[in-house]
Amino acid sequence: MARMTTRIKHCGITTLADAHLAAEAGAWALGMIFWPGSPRRCELDEAQLIASALRRTVHLTGVFVNARLEEIDLTVQMAGLDFVQLHGDEGPLFCSEVARRTGAKVIKALRVRSRATLQAAGAYHTDFLLLDAHVEGVRGGTGQTIDWELVRRAKLGPPAILSGGLTPDNVAEAIAVAGPFAVDVASGTESARGVKDPDKLRGFYEAVRGASVAQAS
Repeated sequence: MARMTTRIKHCGITTLADAHLAAEAGAWALGMIFWPGSPRRCELDEAQLIASALRRTVHLTGVFVNARLEEIDLTVQMAGLDFVQLHGDEGPLFCSEVARRTGAKVIKALRVRSRATLQAAGAYHTDFLLLDAHVEGVRGGTGQTIDWELVRRAKLGPPAILSGGLTPDNVAEAIAVAGPFAVDVASGTESARGVKDPDKLRGFYEAVRGASVAQAS
């Protein structure tokens, strides 16, 4: 099996079964959404089961939207999270405080509308930046892609995780154009919201492996 140099963060994980499926396929990180407004919300008790089973296998990520610091810290401790993804309007100082308070690495998600969004990213000194599509009123999982060429040209400090509408059919091209550290997928491997499709999931990972081989050759 070819090694994936472009890592995969598999988001919208809601069950232990789907977590195992993604981990066995080669996920680098699993994203569990704790925002009440998400149709892919993961219940805390299920997140704890996932953590107990896979904490030494993948990086466990909690996704939050404009949550209070105390809530984030409590969830990190209870679910044993490695990463915190902030997918709301959190500013640079709040991101730094999350890192200090929780001890987790921080992923700041930015909804990319234009080049100006990527220029503003310079204010963030998080461990990673996740670049998602901007759809008014929607926080992730939109199925919409962003301009990969903008990402390629952007001078970002933290490693970039490319998100937004990635599927088994387009992820290889996205990697070839944008050259991200990692890709993030949720809706592109689902049979229904919050339910992973095994065939789509495996197809996505094979496409990433193929793109990694092409980059290395």
